[in-house]
Amino acid sequence: MASPLIGRTIRRLRAERTLGQAALATRLGISPSYLNLIEHDQRPVTASLLIKLAETLAVDLAALSGNAERQAESHLREVFADPALGAEPVPDAEIAALAAASPAAARAVLALYRAWRVAREDAGGLALPSGRRIQLPTEEARDWFAAHANHFPALEDAAEALGAELAAAPAETNHALAERLRQRHGLTVHVGPLDGALRRHDPGAKRLDLSETLPRESRGFHLAFQLALLEARGPVETLLATERPSTPEAEGLIRIGLLNYLAAALLMPYAPYRDAARALRHDIDALAARFGVSFEQACQRLSSLQRPGARGLPFFFVVTDPAGNVSKRFSAAGVPFARYGGSCPRWVVHTALSQPDRLQVQVARLPDGATFVCVARVVSQAGPRWGEPAAVHIVALGCDIAHAGDLVYADGLDLEGAVVPIGLSCRLCDRQGCRSRAFPPLEHRLALDPLTTGASPYSFVPKPG
Repeated sequence: MASPLIGRTIRRLRAERTLGQAALATRLGISPSYLNLIEHDQRPVTASLLIKLAETLAVDLAALSGNAERQAESHLREVFADPALGAEPVPDAEIAALAAASPAAARAVLALYRAWRVAREDAGGLALPSGRRIQLPTEEARDWFAAHANHFPALEDAAEALGAELAAAPAETNHALAERLRQRHGLTVHVGPLDGALRRHDPGAKRLDLSETLPRESRGFHLAFQLALLEARGPVETLLATERPSTPEAEGLIRIGLLNYLAAALLMPYAPYRDAARALRHDIDALAARFGVSFEQACQRLSSLQRPGARGLPFFFVVTDPAGNVSKRFSAAGVPFARYGGSCPRWVVHTALSQPDRLQVQVARLPDGATFVCVARVVSQAGPRWGEPAAVHIVALGCDIAHAGDLVYADGLDLEGAVVPIGLSCRLCDRQGCRSRAFPPLEHRLALDPLTTGASPYSFVPKPG
């Protein structure tokens, strides 16, 4: 089934090319009335017509998914619902129209909101010692990667070239990386205690130290990162020079992220990894074992398989801590992550903590009907010494339910009966009677009755209409 926003996306792309409905319909071989119904989301788009649209409008199929508009719509809904703005309620239809028809204006509104939030925090005495910052460098780095769909052809090419020279099977990759570092760069690799650090490169001593606390797959990743740092900086710096970040901190974060991407592509080459993912039906543990990587690394690589003409499944990927703080997120699947607050406590990303020793599967449905097969697992890294708490994170991956047949995790599931209704966040969720609700929705009046105690902490009056 096509995305519910695809009609508005087609209408915007057509307008940008100054094409009338009749002209585009003629090129597509359909009637103008049928195209009009498609543009108003009253008719589905078949796979063959979707391909024709992409060719006629000269865009990648991903541009027709509506995912970018959907993400912008969710962010705008958060902005307009902020009670501190004191603004009149903005109807959902107007928010959707702004996100789909005027994406540049939508981005400008979001940028203004970010600036206003920072100014408000600064006025409240929360300014950073270095001065105001319109956008946190971590957020700028996430937006930078999202703008590139978390896929970098130049880095894939560099990783494939390096991998061809190494010519090592996955089981031998760590040894091949260490040998390359020794023979090409005179680096000797030592594993031992590092007083809190995980990797330390001493160029003068030509020594690379890795922490003894690192598991084997993490040692391999650090070896690959070091090789990328020494031999593949060129395409990384070219990318950064083409789109210069606004601050040195953001640039540093993006540079490290791109080198991490290179390391992952070196350990999990694009075509072999995509082929293995298909053959194994995206069994993450099996993929991790085959390529000698961790569960998190295997998940993140699946989310980056966005090569035109050879895409993997459109996954979302997110990493959070037990407090709900997001350290990594990317969505090729159209999941509209909440940007300015916590996510739904019913989502598997959070319920996974109830059974930290096993992988959790959930069929999650958003209020707009979009439904996703999600998997999540708690991963932890023991502290370096007795008494220090383990570092705990939740790693989650998922895709639209339309791809359930390609996922081993959907086998045996009643895909409709297993649905768990979730929301974007409590403040933006209209669902009544939710026992997990942490906050009332921002756009509803509370219904307070001392004679009745409901299952949900908050009852509210539905919006009219």
